[in-house]
Amino acid sequence: MNIRVGFGFDVHPLGEERELWLGGVRLEFEKGCVGHSDADVLLHAICDALLGAANLGDIGFHFPNTDPKYKGADSKLLLKEVVALLKKNNYAVGNVDATLSLEAPKINPHIKKMQAVIAPIMEVTENDISIKATTNEKLGYIGRGEGVNAYAVALIYKKS
Repeated sequence: MNIRVGFGFDVHPLGEERELWLGGVRLEFEKGCVGHSDADVLLHAICDALLGAANLGDIGFHFPNTDPKYKGADSKLLLKEVVALLKKNNYAVGNVDATLSLEAPKINPHIKKMQAVIAPIMEVTENDISIKATTNEKLGYIGRGEGVNAYAVALIYKKS
Protein backbone atom coordinates (compact mmCIF):
# COMPACT_ATOMS: atom_id res chain seq x y z
CA MET A 1 0.00 0.00 0.00
CA ASN A 2 1.32 3.46 -0.92
CA ILE A 3 0.99 5.61 2.22
CA ARG A 4 1.90 9.28 2.28
CA VAL A 5 1.95 11.89 5.05
CA GLY A 6 1.54 15.66 4.73
CA PHE A 7 1.86 18.60 7.09
CA GLY A 8 -0.23 21.76 7.04
CA PHE A 9 0.01 25.07 8.85
CA ASP A 10 -2.13 28.18 8.67
CA VAL A 11 -2.37 31.45 10.54
CA HIS A 12 -4.94 34.25 10.49
CA PRO A 13 -5.26 37.46 12.44
CA LEU A 14 -8.35 37.95 14.59
CA GLY A 15 -10.48 41.00 13.94
CA GLU A 16 -13.68 42.69 14.98
CA GLU A 17 -16.89 42.27 13.00
CA ARG A 18 -15.86 38.89 11.58
CA GLU A 19 -17.54 35.54 12.21
CA LEU A 20 -15.31 32.91 13.81
CA TRP A 21 -15.32 29.74 11.74
CA LEU A 22 -13.19 26.84 12.99
CA GLY A 23 -13.45 23.29 11.71
CA GLY A 24 -16.49 24.18 9.64
CA VAL A 25 -18.41 25.33 12.72
CA ARG A 26 -19.38 28.92 13.52
CA LEU A 27 -18.42 29.78 17.10
CA GLU A 28 -19.91 32.63 19.11
CA PHE A 29 -17.04 34.99 19.87
CA GLU A 30 -16.38 38.72 19.73
CA LYS A 31 -13.67 38.30 17.07
CA GLY A 32 -13.28 36.23 13.94
CA CYS A 33 -10.44 35.21 11.65
CA VAL A 34 -9.62 37.75 8.96
CA GLY A 35 -8.93 36.48 5.45
CA HIS A 36 -10.05 36.36 1.84
CA SER A 37 -12.38 33.40 2.41
CA ASP A 38 -14.22 32.64 5.65
CA ALA A 39 -10.66 32.23 7.03
CA ASP A 40 -11.30 28.87 8.71
CA VAL A 41 -7.70 28.36 9.83
CA LEU A 42 -8.30 24.73 10.86
CA LEU A 43 -9.78 23.65 7.54
CA HIS A 44 -7.02 25.53 5.69
CA ALA A 45 -4.32 23.65 7.60
CA ILE A 46 -6.09 20.35 6.88
CA CYS A 47 -6.32 21.23 3.17
CA ASP A 48 -2.59 21.98 3.09
CA ALA A 49 -1.75 18.73 4.87
CA LEU A 50 -3.81 16.71 2.38
CA LEU A 51 -2.43 18.55 -0.64
CA GLY A 52 1.13 18.20 0.67
CA ALA A 53 0.72 14.48 1.23
CA ALA A 54 -0.28 14.06 -2.42
CA ASN A 55 2.39 16.52 -3.65
CA LEU A 56 -0.33 18.67 -5.22
CA GLY A 57 0.86 22.10 -4.14
CA ASP A 58 -0.84 24.15 -1.45
CA ILE A 59 -4.11 25.88 -0.72
CA GLY A 60 -2.84 29.20 -2.11
CA PHE A 61 -2.02 27.55 -5.43
CA HIS A 62 -5.48 26.00 -5.82
CA PHE A 63 -7.53 28.79 -4.21
CA PRO A 64 -5.55 32.04 -4.58
CA ASN A 65 -6.58 35.00 -2.44
CA THR A 66 -6.28 37.12 -5.57
CA ASP A 67 -9.21 35.31 -7.21
CA PRO A 68 -12.52 37.06 -6.50
CA LYS A 69 -14.24 33.68 -6.88
CA TYR A 70 -12.93 32.74 -3.42
CA LYS A 71 -13.86 36.02 -1.69
CA GLY A 72 -15.86 34.97 1.39
CA ALA A 73 -15.70 31.31 0.28
CA ASP A 74 -16.91 28.59 2.64
CA SER A 75 -13.79 26.60 3.54
CA LYS A 76 -15.85 23.41 3.71
CA LEU A 77 -16.23 23.73 -0.06
CA LEU A 78 -12.46 24.19 -0.43
CA LEU A 79 -11.89 21.02 1.59
CA LYS A 80 -14.42 19.20 -0.59
CA GLU A 81 -12.48 20.27 -3.70
CA VAL A 82 -9.21 19.10 -2.13
CA VAL A 83 -10.73 15.68 -1.41
CA ALA A 84 -11.96 15.53 -5.03
CA LEU A 85 -8.39 16.28 -6.21
CA LEU A 86 -7.11 13.44 -4.05
CA LYS A 87 -9.71 11.07 -5.50
CA LYS A 88 -8.79 12.18 -9.04
CA ASN A 89 -5.21 11.16 -8.21
CA ASN A 90 -6.42 7.82 -6.77
CA TYR A 91 -5.84 8.74 -3.11
CA ALA A 92 -8.12 8.39 -0.10
CA VAL A 93 -7.81 9.99 3.32
CA GLY A 94 -6.62 7.76 6.15
CA ASN A 95 -6.71 10.16 9.08
CA VAL A 96 -5.96 13.71 10.19
CA ASP A 97 -4.47 14.99 13.44
CA ALA A 98 -4.86 18.75 13.96
CA THR A 99 -4.13 21.30 16.66
CA LEU A 100 -5.52 24.80 17.07
CA SER A 101 -3.48 27.36 19.00
CA LEU A 102 -5.49 30.28 20.42
CA GLU A 103 -6.25 31.84 23.78
CA ALA A 104 -10.04 31.97 23.43
CA PRO A 105 -12.68 30.74 22.98
CA LYS A 106 -12.46 27.29 24.51
CA ILE A 107 -12.48 24.71 21.71
CA ASN A 108 -13.10 21.46 23.57
CA PRO A 109 -16.91 21.89 23.72
CA HIS A 110 -17.00 22.17 19.89
CA ILE A 111 -14.66 19.34 18.84
CA LYS A 112 -17.35 16.66 18.39
CA LYS A 113 -19.39 18.98 16.15
CA MET A 114 -16.27 19.85 14.11
CA GLN A 115 -15.54 16.15 13.63
CA ALA A 116 -19.16 15.55 12.59
CA VAL A 117 -18.91 18.34 9.98
CA ILE A 118 -15.48 17.39 8.61
CA ALA A 119 -15.83 13.58 8.46
CA PRO A 120 -18.38 13.32 5.65
CA ILE A 121 -16.51 15.89 3.56
CA MET A 122 -13.30 13.84 3.84
CA GLU A 123 -15.21 10.54 3.50
CA VAL A 124 -13.84 9.18 6.77
CA THR A 125 -15.29 8.46 10.20
CA GLU A 126 -15.30 11.01 13.00
CA ASN A 127 -12.78 8.76 14.76
CA ASP A 128 -10.34 9.41 11.90
CA ILE A 129 -10.20 13.13 12.74
CA SER A 130 -8.31 14.24 15.83
CA ILE A 131 -8.72 17.88 16.84
CA LYS A 132 -6.91 19.35 19.80
CA ALA A 133 -6.45 22.87 21.09
CA THR A 134 -3.88 24.66 23.17
CA THR A 135 -3.20 28.18 24.31
CA ASN A 136 0.06 30.04 23.82
CA GLU A 137 0.33 30.75 27.55
CA LYS A 138 -0.34 34.45 26.87
CA LEU A 139 2.84 34.74 24.73
CA GLY A 140 3.12 36.46 21.35
CA TYR A 141 0.33 37.44 18.97
CA ILE A 142 -1.69 34.38 19.95
CA GLY A 143 -1.30 35.16 23.63
CA ARG A 144 -2.46 38.73 23.06
CA GLY A 145 -5.57 37.44 21.23
CA GLU A 146 -4.44 38.92 17.92
CA GLY A 147 -4.39 35.69 15.89
CA VAL A 148 -4.84 31.95 15.69
CA ASN A 149 -2.67 29.13 14.29
CA ALA A 150 -3.61 25.66 13.14
CA TYR A 151 -1.37 22.68 12.46
CA ALA A 152 -2.42 19.45 10.76
CA VAL A 153 -0.88 16.16 9.77
CA ALA A 154 -2.70 13.98 7.27
CA LEU A 155 -2.20 10.41 6.17
CA ILE A 156 -3.45 9.46 2.71
CA TYR A 157 -3.16 6.21 0.82
CA LYS A 158 -3.25 5.09 -2.79
CA LYS A 159 -6.40 3.15 -3.58
CA SER A 160 -5.85 -0.14 -5.37
